[in-house]
Amino acid sequence: MSFSVKKGEFMLIVGSSGSGKSTLLNMIGLLDRPTNGKVFIDGIDTTKLDDGKISSFRNKKLGFIFQFSNLLSDLTVLENVLLPRQIAGTNGTAEKDARELLVAVELEKQMNKRANKISGGQAQRAAIARGLVNNPSIVLADEPTGNLDSVTSEKIVNLMKSMARKFNHTFIIVTHDRQHFGDVDRVITIKDGKAFDSDLAEMEVMA
Repeated sequence: MSFSVKKGEFMLIVGSSGSGKSTLLNMIGLLDRPTNGKVFIDGIDTTKLDDGKISSFRNKKLGFIFQFSNLLSDLTVLENVLLPRQIAGTNGTAEKDARELLVAVELEKQMNKRANKISGGQAQRAAIARGLVNNPSIVLADEPTGNLDSVTSEKIVNLMKSMARKFNHTFIIVTHDRQHFGDVDRVITIKDGKAFDSDLAEMEVMA
């Protein structure tokens, strides 16, 4: 399959269990290498990068939000959000930026609490802040509402949309809960190894 994503798009990838949604996201996120084909990000053919360069590129260009927040329980919320900046070695304004993001996701009162002392919804908001702290070109989210109740899911979806508009980040989200996301810029459906736009017009498919 072959498709392009525009800067600033808020896009969903949907499909039945086992259709390859998460595998596709892992290839976009440079966690898996495609056996054939290429993945271009900001005009760079990432399939030509060696492992060391892939790690650096991933940390600078990509933000990740997972079904489970994956916060480190022995660190504070603020320290968790700071981790990607520390790994990248760009600590100059890191704490200021992290604090501003935590205020934006309404966690200013929780930022100094340990991660295991906040609710699941708060943890997912912290994970969104962590995914944005390096100012990535693309934010990749794999079932970000899959572990939340419907009310909290709606809040998380609205928060991601708000952050996408505010920072003009591209969001690519894998989900089986299409109904939780309402209006989005684009929906790609994976079915039988092919990709379809939301109007079910078949996209270009590569063998």
